[in-house]
Amino acid sequence: MSTQTIERPEEKAAAHAVVSREEWLAARKALLVEEKRLTRERDALNAKRRELPWVKVGEDYVFEGPQGKVKLADLFQGRSQLIVHHLMFTPGDKEACLGCSFQADHIEGPLQHIKHHDVMIVAVSRAPWKDIAPFKERMGWDFDWVSSHGTDFNRDYGVTFTPEEVKSGKINYNYGTSDYLFEELPGLSVFIKDEAGNVHHTYSTYTRGLEMLIGSFSYLDLTPLGRNEEGDGKDWVRYHDRYAESGKASCCKND
Repeated sequence: MSTQTIERPEEKAAAHAVVSREEWLAARKALLVEEKRLTRERDALNAKRRELPWVKVGEDYVFEGPQGKVKLADLFQGRSQLIVHHLMFTPGDKEACLGCSFQADHIEGPLQHIKHHDVMIVAVSRAPWKDIAPFKERMGWDFDWVSSHGTDFNRDYGVTFTPEEVKSGKINYNYGTSDYLFEELPGLSVFIKDEAGNVHHTYSTYTRGLEMLIGSFSYLDLTPLGRNEEGDGKDWVRYHDRYAESGKASCCKND
């Protein structure tokens, strides 16, 4: 990961076009045509996502949280739909992955609304709950977070791999499209529970498929300098309680 280098506005301005208001308006209207096209394409893609077939979950996964043992069906908390953040926190670590923590900072804002729209969001990590709890308190997060330690949940949903798989030089991450070689990687999975109480898996996404959930990127993408990243990307991100620190950032590369 490269060191943090942020190009200042005055440096970029020297090479950027400065035009009249009329010229700017013409360029903005031309871009608006493309933005509207993308919006329609996104709507069509979202519809196709909703039309995906479902897979019934046959495994009886048991997680551990602040209230003790809970099952997958319990994580819905009375809702019919569940979004699971596979938040990278490996057994033996004392804090979660920086990139996953950055993403987790964006959970609580939407959650207060979508809980009232029949959807629950829960983070799931492979680290034991005793290690998750102090880090969750440190970060000041209120969203639900449970441990899948001792289960195959993370592996079954494509975010945990064996040392032997990593050593082989190829893991089946992101449906086999990624060349990452790590034992733990980020992802998100979606489930629905029918009236009979059966849980079905409806969707999972990985790598840059998670970016749509990171509002900070959406704001930055509106600015003249954009994300203004160096090296592998997200080199500017810190745990939200460590922005006063300098030096290199260690974050998961997206692709």
